[in-house]
Amino acid sequence: MIELLIAIGLFALMSGVLFGALRLAGRSTDAGEAKAEAVSGMRLTSDYLRRELTAQHPQRMRRMQAFPLLFGGTRDEVRFAGPLPARVGAGGMWYYRVSLAPVGEGQRRALVVDRMIPDLGALAMPQFGEAERSVLVDDIASLEISYYGRERGSSPDVVPTWRGSWDDPQLLPILIRIDVVPRTGAAWPPILIVPRAAPEAGCRSWDTARAVCVGA
Repeated sequence: MIELLIAIGLFALMSGVLFGALRLAGRSTDAGEAKAEAVSGMRLTSDYLRRELTAQHPQRMRRMQAFPLLFGGTRDEVRFAGPLPARVGAGGMWYYRVSLAPVGEGQRRALVVDRMIPDLGALAMPQFGEAERSVLVDDIASLEISYYGRERGSSPDVVPTWRGSWDDPQLLPILIRIDVVPRTGAAWPPILIVPRAAPEAGCRSWDTARAVCVGA
């Protein structure tokens, strides 16, 4: 009888240990899959933003004074013009806005991109009231965008600085930095972008001395 009780006790102990090990393995697998999914989303989004902002086109409003660029931004959003990939739709030149926006119920926020076809012949800058929206990555805590460049009218020997907004209607920033912090997990590595196109590429006539477009 004593031997039977001992055997039952050992079996119960082994079952408890085995159950704990299986539960720990399950949790580790779930955590690993969640981390892998988060890393994959971070890489895909970082690659998308870097590719699109690097290859943006210096589109200009053709009927507005000084032909301003379709580019601008604050710490919370960045706006730029670029082509829509043919695999997504009909292609063509679109106006984009990358920002942080609430999605679904509760306090969840996502990194989103809004897009629209701009009217380059309009008398005012286009707005995103009826833009199409796509979610890049969900569950984001904060987004901060910085711009590296010179103040409007500064001489070329002035050292560029980082700032939290960009409102120069004629020139693109030298660098753009995007910092993203998810609601859970570590902050993403900073996304650094170097706009590839020179702003004068969007002009028929460029005044080099004043750094302003005089014909688009």
